[in-house]
Amino acid sequence: MTRLLAVLLSLSLPAAAFAQARPAITGISHIAVYTTRPEAAEKYYVHDIGLFKGPDPENPNGVRYYVNSTQFVEVLPFPGGAGPDRLDHLAYITTDAEALRAYLAAHKVDAPAQVEHGSDGSLWFHVKDPEGNTVGFVQPPAHPLSIAGASPIGHRIIHVGMSVKNREAEDAFYREILGFRPYWFGGMKPDRTDWVSQQVPDGHDWLEYMLSPLPAGAAPDVLQKQLGVLNHLSIGVVNMEKAVTTLDVEGRLDNQHTPMQIGRDGKWQYNLFDPDQTRLELMEYSNVAKPCCSEFTAQNPVPAE
Repeated sequence: MTRLLAVLLSLSLPAAAFAQARPAITGISHIAVYTTRPEAAEKYYVHDIGLFKGPDPENPNGVRYYVNSTQFVEVLPFPGGAGPDRLDHLAYITTDAEALRAYLAAHKVDAPAQVEHGSDGSLWFHVKDPEGNTVGFVQPPAHPLSIAGASPIGHRIIHVGMSVKNREAEDAFYREILGFRPYWFGGMKPDRTDWVSQQVPDGHDWLEYMLSPLPAGAAPDVLQKQLGVLNHLSIGVVNMEKAVTTLDVEGRLDNQHTPMQIGRDGKWQYNLFDPDQTRLELMEYSNVAKPCCSEFTAQNPVPAE
């Protein structure tokens, strides 16, 4: 009788009540940024950073610069009137794009009616997070592009960051619906939180909320520079001194950059900037000093080298 009752109840309940479990989100797919200087951007990403240039299966007007066969920087033409922000979207890798699209729709996220099909065999779709940021999810192709011959300074994008105004609103999407997990938080001063990092649900790459407020009434060029610092990507390196020495010896520092330093998380880092001010942070995988503010609450990414 109990089994029969369960069957009858299942027939009477809406389908949404039995929405499938969230498919795996295993890592960062890419960051998509605008450029006003495509030739300079190509020199920066190919010569300076050592990435592999390839066509863009999602947007024929764009270019991809691959860190590895499934992670890349997507560079798009700057749309007129877009303002000072050079970030188009951040995207994450999933094992099943269609199932994830359906999962998000079942959780009242405004998802598209179907996934897109990339010319490389990938599947992908975009949604908006609570602050209106475009978020992509990509199911890589069965046979990813080979990047043989490239010499990237690091072989894995370990995190991406974006400007965030309301931490609680964003958590409702990234943590409660998607299942991102706490990793570390900290600030420039002990009594304030400027950065909140959370790892993808089924991997160790992370998203970093950049909570520093933008300067009110600032000129567009000032805002562009500030947003370029906040909206960023990070490539992992095993040994920062070796990585920076390689960049220097091989003449790959023909760009804006800052000195090596140990961040508040206790990890060595080194910042470079593309021609439109988007920051690329080289970072060691593990800390060498005690982090401020919070201990790490999850395992570090594993080096891809």
